[in-house]
Amino acid sequence: MTENHPRQHRISRLFRARPLPAWSLMATGILTGGLLGGAYGVLKAPTYTATSYVIAVPTEKSDTGSTLGFAQAYGRIATQLAVLGDAQVPAGVSVRTLRDHVRTATSPDAPMIAISASSGRPGQAVGMANAVARALTRQADRTKADTHVQLLQFSQAVKPTTPTSPPAEVTGLVGASAGGLLGGLALLVRPKRRSEDGPVHAPSVPGPAAAADAHGHL
Repeated sequence: MTENHPRQHRISRLFRARPLPAWSLMATGILTGGLLGGAYGVLKAPTYTATSYVIAVPTEKSDTGSTLGFAQAYGRIATQLAVLGDAQVPAGVSVRTLRDHVRTATSPDAPMIAISASSGRPGQAVGMANAVARALTRQADRTKADTHVQLLQFSQAVKPTTPTSPPAEVTGLVGASAGGLLGGLALLVRPKRRSEDGPVHAPSVPGPAAAADAHGHL
């Protein structure tokens, strides 16, 4: 029985699974991430964005210097309930949909407000952007006697012809980059490979006292 033990040990070592090389984790992460990112870009419905522009102008009792500040303020309230509640009927969507898919942007140099709406249907994106722009101008008309600033729709939104969502090529590259990063992190945190027969200890070097004692015995 004792003679077969070394032989069985050698056979088990032959059939033992060899660990994958280090570069395989990076390659697997890049390949998996690229496939998942590309599939996401192909399967996800395209998104279209339409933008309407509103400009702030002074009334007879105001000057152009105050319009810039009011444009910044109106840009912040364009996505508030008071404006979106007035825009939901002409837009044909709920207030929650407007809140989730409408964004505004202002310029520090010009009293202009950009109102952008995103949707899977180009016509719906146009309707939401124009409806919020008109609701915002009506909101400003109610307070222009106090603010001495009114809003005018500078440019209506037009129907987009190309989607604004990233194509499959871009999502695939992003996924591959993320997969490679995760593969690199896995290399850093994985445990170090141990010897199959246990840890290997370095040979000990006798100190001066042990060497002197051995010399005396000789």
